[in-house]
Amino acid sequence: MLFFFTHLFLIFLLHSPPPIGARPFPPTCSVQDTVHTIHAKQNYVLFPGKPRWVRPKPMKLTYSFSKEYMINYLSLNDIEEVFERAFARWGSVIPVSFLLTDDYVFADIKIGFYRGDHGDGEPFDGVLGVLAHSFSPESGKFHLDADETWAIDFRMEKSKVAVDLESVAVHEIGHLLGLGHSLVKEAVMYPSLKPRHKKVDLSADDIRGVQALYGTNPNFSFASALESDTSANRAVNAGITIYLRVLNYFMVLEHVIGT
Repeated sequence: MLFFFTHLFLIFLLHSPPPIGARPFPPTCSVQDTVHTIHAKQNYVLFPGKPRWVRPKPMKLTYSFSKEYMINYLSLNDIEEVFERAFARWGSVIPVSFLLTDDYVFADIKIGFYRGDHGDGEPFDGVLGVLAHSFSPESGKFHLDADETWAIDFRMEKSKVAVDLESVAVHEIGHLLGLGHSLVKEAVMYPSLKPRHKKVDLSADDIRGVQALYGTNPNFSFASALESDTSANRAVNAGITIYLRVLNYFMVLEHVIGT
């Protein structure tokens, strides 16, 4: 019997004080991350066993959007552009290419917007609850709560609880690649974000973490990356805080080897 760990990452939006017993972890998620993650002597965090995608070089991962489970107030073209940028941020620092495909069934990474109980044992709970969850390598499942107010341009979306789609996409892709939560506040993998806030630029810590798993993109320059490290990530927005909370689930897969 072989045991495989599947890590389910949930993004929580805290909009009111929860009842005792249901209170979320602090923004750093320190207890969960230090108990179930490793390599914390660096600020970035990897998962037990350092799970990563394994493919022939040059590595190419495909992603696709569910045709059935989407939202209709944002165009598919706009959503695809958001995710193209999000994947490109990671692809610019590691030797991995991310390719959009129409073949959802055979795509490495499957993206969809779901409501309530959608069959993975982690039901969404409507507005201002769980925003999204994704699984570590090589599951590739990336689910977003369709009841949330997803925004691409805050000039167009005026909701006070609007959530930047690209920021969540960049964060969750980090999890899909094998990164846990960082201790660095400027990192996209840091476990907190504010509504109407855009945080999409990879920090030096994010870059070091993902390069520890996949190596360095030969076209990558740390100097040029650091120039933009403090641009979009410095924005300070008033309001409530989104807490990104890691819940680690253990999926046990049985394999009979011989008799």
